Amino acid sequence: MSAIASDIYSSLGLAPAATGNGAKSDSLGQADFLRLMTEQLKHQDPLNPMENSQFLGQLAQFSTVQGIETLNTQVKAFSSALSSDQLLRGAALVGHEVLVPSAKVALGESGGASGAVAAPDAGTVQFTVTDATGRTVKEFSVPANRAGEVAFAWDGTNHLGERAPAGSYGITAKYTANDGSTKALDTYVRGKVDSVTAGSDGLFLDLPGLGTVPLDYVLRIS
Repeated sequence: MSAIASDIYSSLGLAPAATGNGAKSDSLGQADFLRLMTEQLKHQDPLNPMENSQFLGQLAQFSTVQGIETLNTQVKAFSSALSSDQLLRGAALVGHEVLVPSAKVALGESGGASGAVAAPDAGTVQFTVTDATGRTVKEFSVPANRAGEVAFAWDGTNHLGERAPAGSYGITAKYTANDGSTKALDTYVRGKVDSVTAGSDGLFLDLPGLGTVPLDYVLRIS
C-alpha cells in the first residue's frame, strides 16, 4: 500500500527540490513563502484577522522580489553576450592602424611615426621628439593654416639626419599663434593594433611601443 503524502505542498509540486548532497538551500523560494503565509493565516487572531490589503501587500512584495531576481539573471546574460560581441568586434581591429591620444610614438626598424594635433587657430606647431632619458632627438615644425586637425610625421631621424634606434620616444607639441602667444597641445599618434585584451571594464588594444589603451580612446581607424 502506497503512503499518502501528508504535505499538501508536495502534492501541488511546490516542495523545494532536493539537492544531491541533501543540503538545504539558504534562500527562500516560492514554496517557502506560500508555507509561511499559510501558517500566518492559520495562526492569526480570529478577532483581528489580517486585512485584505496586508495580504495583497505581501503577495506584491514577493512578486517584486521574484521579478528583480529574474531581471538580474537576464541582465547578467545580456552583459555576457555583449562582452563576447565586443571581443569579436575588437578582434577585427588587429592589424589595423588606430589614432589614439598618447605622449609617445613608436619607431620601428624602418619607416617613421605619425599622428595629429588640434590647432586652435592659424599659426605654427612645433614638435619635439625625446628619447627615454628626456634628451631631445629631433625638433620640427608644421604650419597650421586654420583651426582644426594638423597632421605631423617624423621620419625617424635625429637632428643630425641619422636613423634613430627603434623604440618608444616621447613627443610634445607647442602651438604658436600669429600674435606670438603659445599653447601646449595634446598629441594623437598612430599605432598598429597587435592584439586585443578583454578586461573587467571593457576592451583594451595592445599597441607595440605605445602600450595598452582602452577601445574608447580610439579616434580613428585606418
